[in-house]
Amino acid sequence: MNWGIFEGLLSGVNKYSTAFGRIWLSLVFIFRVLVYLVTAERVWSDDHKDFDCNTKQPGCSNVCFDEFFPVSHVRLWALQLILVTCPSLLVVMHVAYREAREKKHREVMGEDGGRLYLNPGKKRGGLWWTYVCSLVFKAGVDTAFLYVFHSFYPKYTLPHVVKCHIAPCPNTVDCFISKPSEKNIFTLFMVVTAAICILLNLVELVYLVSKRCREGLAARRARATGVAHCPDCATSSCKGDDLLSGDLIFLGSDSHPPLLPDLPRDHVKKTTL
Repeated sequence: MNWGIFEGLLSGVNKYSTAFGRIWLSLVFIFRVLVYLVTAERVWSDDHKDFDCNTKQPGCSNVCFDEFFPVSHVRLWALQLILVTCPSLLVVMHVAYREAREKKHREVMGEDGGRLYLNPGKKRGGLWWTYVCSLVFKAGVDTAFLYVFHSFYPKYTLPHVVKCHIAPCPNTVDCFISKPSEKNIFTLFMVVTAAICILLNLVELVYLVSKRCREGLAARRARATGVAHCPDCATSSCKGDDLLSGDLIFLGSDSHPPLLPDLPRDHVKKTTL
């Protein structure tokens, strides 16, 4: 598998991520993808070939290997990395959709027709929800795979010798795993890095939610303070909100809203006539 494709696609995620997201992305590529490509595939390349049992019964070694290794570590890690990185691609696709929509709006309305998004990459509206859902999904995927690994391999470790008594083995036989200590080291390393990635996702999620709550509270306080200092401005603020909502409606509609004249005095003269 060419993991360089994923690296190229996810390189643009840094522009739309927070500091925690950039740390998560660096951790995934340096300590997970790189370790997986350089060492893990080589360590587990001979796991079936060097799995020996002290019997010459045909098929006994294959059956015992399938019993203790239902799914290969390498294939599980490959699937985990693919599922973990896909949500980040959705964020990039959402930003690309916003940019394409903004470009189409400018082509139709012209440069003086306003803008749909002040910054297409800013996490507001639907993009904020896409980013938050991606964090929840990534943390959930890593947690699910940690549970799967623990269910298949208790304590995330491999024993040096396993005892097998499944047919067609004539009796209970001893089977020996190739390089169990080295495999345990890399397994624990991948488990620890996955746990750190989960922690980073949760910290980033808390940061985004708390930041949104602070912004909402600050906006409410500013609005309440403005109304308290100037009660007569309440109606004007409502008109401003209506005007702003009208701008938003205009951005999504095909008709132009009525514009005020550039010269108010001329407008007064015309209306008095």
